[in-house]
Formats: sequence, C-alpha cells, structure tokens
Amino acid sequence: MSKFWSPFVKNLVPYVPGEQPKLTRLVKLNTNENPYGPSPKALAAMQTELNDNLRLYPDPNSDLLKGAVARYYGVQSNQVFLGNGSDEVLAHIFHGLLQHDQPLLFPDISYSFYPVYCGLYRIQFEAVPLDEQFRIDPADYAKPNGGIIFPNPNAPTGCLLALEAVEQILKASPDSVVVVDEAYIDFGGETAISLVDRYPNLLVTQTLSKSRSLAGLRVGLAVGHPDLIEALERIKNSFNSYPLDRLANVGGAAAFDDREHFDRTCRLVIEHREWVVAQLEAKGFDVLPSAANFIFARHPRHDAAGLAAKLREQGVIVRHFKQERIAQFLRISIGTPEQNQALIEALGEL
Repeated sequence: MSKFWSPFVKNLVPYVPGEQPKLTRLVKLNTNENPYGPSPKALAAMQTELNDNLRLYPDPNSDLLKGAVARYYGVQSNQVFLGNGSDEVLAHIFHGLLQHDQPLLFPDISYSFYPVYCGLYRIQFEAVPLDEQFRIDPADYAKPNGGIIFPNPNAPTGCLLALEAVEQILKASPDSVVVVDEAYIDFGGETAISLVDRYPNLLVTQTLSKSRSLAGLRVGLAVGHPDLIEALERIKNSFNSYPLDRLANVGGAAAFDDREHFDRTCRLVIEHREWVVAQLEAKGFDVLPSAANFIFARHPRHDAAGLAAKLREQGVIVRHFKQERIAQFLRISIGTPEQNQALIEALGEL
C-alpha cells in the first residue's frame, strides 16, 4: 500500500519510544517517569471537570493554564505557548522557527527526536560532538547556523550546562533561535526562562511529564519572546486549534499552583538519585554527573546490552542505546525506594 504514500515518507526514520511493557510485575526504570504521583490538587481539579462540559470544546487559547505558567515564571501570558506534550511543541518549533538555509546545530548525543523532526521537515542539521566527558562545549556552537537546540540537562547523559554557558551560546548566535529543551531542569538545574526578556532569540521548552508527574496528560510548553510565540501560535492554529483538552487545562494549572507537592517530590527524586549513584559506584560503575531524574552509567567489565538483558530477566527494565559512543551505557530512571532497591539487588545477583 506504500504506493499511496507521499514521496518523502518512505525515507523517514521515526522516533522509537521507550518500551511500555504490559506486565505489571516488572520494575520499570526505562522511560524516566516520575515515581511519585501528580499533585492531589491537580487530580481534584480534573475530577471536578468530569461533567457535562466535556461536550463543549476547550478554550483554544488555554488562558487558565497559560496564566498559571506565567505566574509561576514571572512572565506575561503572551510569552507562553502550550501543546500536547513537549514533543508537539518541539515539532511546531522545528516547523516554524528552524527551517533555514544554514544547518541546525544540536549535540551528537542528545534527544533522538531531533533528527527525526529534521527528516520530517527537511531541515539540514549538524550533530556537534560532546566533549570526552560527554558535556556540551559552548564554543563548539559559535559558528554559522540556522538555529541551535539542546536539552538541559542533556538526555540521555543527564549532564547539566550552567546558565552562564547557555548565555555564552546565546551571545554567539544573536541572529539564530536558540532552543533550550528543559524536560529535566527541575531535578537539579536552573531554568533559562530567567533570560528570555534579555535574549529575544531564546526559546525554552518544558513538560509536565517529568517533575509534575503528568506524563499521561500530555502537556508541554514553551516560553520566549512574544514574536517567537506568535510564530508557534500560527503553526498551531493551522494544524490543531484545540490541542489541550479541558482536563489538561485545569489539571496543568492546578499542578503549577501546587508548589509544595512539586518541591517535595523533586527533593525525593534528587535524594534517591544520589543514593542510586552511590550504590552503583560501589559496584564499580562509572556514573556521569546527573541533574535529571535518571542516571547514565557504564561498567568497565560488563557489556551494557548484556547487562540490560540480564536485568530484564530479573524483572528490571532499563534503557540501552545502540549509538556507538554510548553503546556501553545504561540509562536508568530513578524510581521509588523499593524499585531502586530492586535494581541494586538484581545487579548484585549478576
């Protein structure tokens, strides 16, 4: 049936998401989901919204949620864009802001959706190598480009780029859009949203999937200069003018307003991450410094693919990437104390 495809489709290489196993007995540490539940206030707001109003379209502008995001970060509502998860937000960014004659720059080890979007929107790109410590060197991005995008902390490495280094990249490319993808920023970093009023070329994306435990709700956002946001709104309203449903709007707003729950769960993830790192290092693992809700680790005497397979036999799922530079690393999400203990015990048996 591929004879009916548009010509470019056959050359697309789609993104492969992390496995979502059907067996509930498995210890699932492969997709960086938050082990602690959403804000009770967010759940209550969504339950209240389960009424006859679901027959009506949601607010196409999502003013309630935009207002909550703007209050939280001290920006204006016209500096906020919303979408179905940060992946949809990123898709609109690639489509509306990153299609230029010069190549788009992003790290060679990074979120694997970036080259997929480049294929979808036919964007030239250059993968900029991380240094030997798997870190981003801002100096490597000080060259002609059609845009720059990188996660901070980076994924799948978990390494954090300091805010001063982000500024260095911004200053070197004042005529290009610089996108800082902050899916994991709340687990140990400082958001670049504080810089958006000083750098009109800066766009920061975030998600409610990780630090606010709402991966199943699909809410993503971008914050930047109103001119950048207007471009994204034009794309959105030419594609899907009602991206966020009524539950996402009220639940997302309540999650941003519940700072106590957010602060507590982030602290727990950070605390348990440090425990997992100490346990792995005691077993001889090399662990990259992480500011995310996962760690990236390798063992000098054990093949990573083999370890992942043996852990699965023990009922623990972690993520292994086949990319050459990182083929000996495992990405391990931080779970509950019980899940983390199960990981360490399984490694002990191996």
